Amino acid sequence: MADADAEPEGDDEAEAEDEAVDDLVARVAVEDEGLAAEVGALVDEVDTLQDELADREERIDDLESKLKRSRADFQNYKKRAKKREEELRERATEDLVERLLDVRDNLARALEQEGEEADIRDGVEATLASFDRVLSDENVEAIEPAAGEEVDPEVHEVVMRVDGDQPAGHIVDVYRAGYELAGKVIRPAQVTVAEE
Repeated sequence: MADADAEPEGDDEAEAEDEAVDDLVARVAVEDEGLAAEVGALVDEVDTLQDELADREERIDDLESKLKRSRADFQNYKKRAKKREEELRERATEDLVERLLDVRDNLARALEQEGEEADIRDGVEATLASFDRVLSDENVEAIEPAAGEEVDPEVHEVVMRVDGDQPAGHIVDVYRAGYELAGKVIRPAQVTVAEE
């Protein structure tokens, strides 16, 4: 069993090297004191360089450790940001659905009216107004071009060309309204256009 006070093997090797160097310097000093001084200076310089090397290796290890921690922190940040974004998207969808449920309830009530004489027009108009308010709250704007406007391929989709009293390339009629959300076209308006 190893002695608990024994130095590690690496320290034994370093001590043996130091003794060998001291022995070499002593033998050279017997022959030439000037050369012994140079060897001593070189030994001191080697020791200094080894100390600097050890310090740099320690600094490199420290920087590598910090880099690994920074990378891990960044990965964790990206995961948290993605999760937060998903939660925000889910909350936004939840809010929109909650407001649309009122519109659905109004439509269901309109359909529950009994009898042929039941006039549901007022209820449907009120429901449409409610639905338009929800869209407006979400920054959704209708694209409803007027007859005679020039076709804009950014916001209009030509579904048919017809003879008409409008100049060629101008809108004759709107087949289906388009919509834009916060300035971005999410559905172009479908239009009929006068033939050229």
